[in-house]
Amino acid sequence: MPLKKRLSHLDRLGQARMVDVGAKPETDREAIARGFVTLQPETLRLIQGSAIPKGDVYAAARVAG
Repeated sequence: MPLKKRLSHLDRLGQARMVDVGAKPETDREAIARGFVTLQPETLRLIQGSAIPKGDVYAAARVAG
């Protein structure tokens, strides 16, 4: 019976782990994602008016990626 190939990004317990991909050639990739956010009307008003006490929501989202 042939040995099963092991995935390089899983440890012996099957948990994901980081692997070095530095030697792999670069490839172009594209991803498209969609989301839906439900807000209270007051929250939306505060965001649109830049009136959230913790600061600029859009700037925080850009930093988060």
